[in-house]
Amino acid sequence: MNLEMQKRLSSKVAKVGLARVKINPENVDQVKEAITKADIRDLIDNKVIEILPLVRNSKARARLRAKAKKKGRQSGPGSKVGTKNARTPTKKVWINRIRLQRKIIKSFKDSGRLSTGDWKILYYRAKGGFFRNKRHLLQTLEQGKLLKEKKK
Repeated sequence: MNLEMQKRLSSKVAKVGLARVKINPENVDQVKEAITKADIRDLIDNKVIEILPLVRNSKARARLRAKAKKKGRQSGPGSKVGTKNARTPTKKVWINRIRLQRKIIKSFKDSGRLSTGDWKILYYRAKGGFFRNKRHLLQTLEQGKLLKEKKK
């Protein structure tokens, strides 16, 4: 009972691979007699020859993983790929830091709590990378007594 030719024809007609063509074992005699593409089409329409659906990878595990990542899991050293600089470029870190520092200094200058001279000194210190972060900048302002009292 060799149905290779019928299987090949049906895969061509349905435009699928051989693995997706399933012939009903109860109607083998009907399939044996089919020798033209038209015959095969009729058999496909009558569900004697069945075209199986595509088997794709399940997204269930991916969804679970995404849910865990959203919670903050699966982000340890073993999950990290790429260098520290590749994950967050040093330049981006610098840009964010300097923008924040300049914004703080400007707000103090605009509100009148910082003199223009002091502002200039702080601005150039920030540009030179003197301040590690926002807290360091604010500590320097407090310790140096550079801020004037708030105007009421």
